[in-house]
Amino acid sequence: MDFYEVVRNRRSIRSFKSTPVPDEAAHRIAAAVNAAPSACNLQPVTFKFIRNADLKARLAACCKQEFPAEAPVILAAICAPEKSWKRGDGFNSADTDMAIAMEHAILAATAEGLGSCWVCAFDSEKAAGVLGVEAPCYVGALCPMGYPAAPPREFIRKEESQIFEVID
Repeated sequence: MDFYEVVRNRRSIRSFKSTPVPDEAAHRIAAAVNAAPSACNLQPVTFKFIRNADLKARLAACCKQEFPAEAPVILAAICAPEKSWKRGDGFNSADTDMAIAMEHAILAATAEGLGSCWVCAFDSEKAAGVLGVEAPCYVGALCPMGYPAAPPREFIRKEESQIFEVID
């Protein structure tokens, strides 16, 4: 798929086949994550590509919805705010850097024919306990991934003019 086809085809998928995600796809997703920019190139985010059934079940139990439990993979983003760039007003770039890297992972997964769904509705402290993440680090996002079990819902978006303005 070319880039714009990947962007058009990306959807939030909440139902997965049990088919495993190949190692080659995992490595290409990792390369996409590694290519993501971060403030001052500090790269304060790490990712865990979790296929272990017990660990996935324990992580899925941290979520408010049940669908993450059926995904062949749960990708977890771990933020290290003490390693990130800080702006003079106190802004910490860890969440922004994590969001950029997670979107790289999601787009790479789409290019691999995988579905994914960014999950923010989860108990971050509980997930940190499951993954052995110690403060001040935290689990910033979870993303179940796998081959979609069904076609995605219709793609409904606002008109471009409602979200994007060119100012000359």
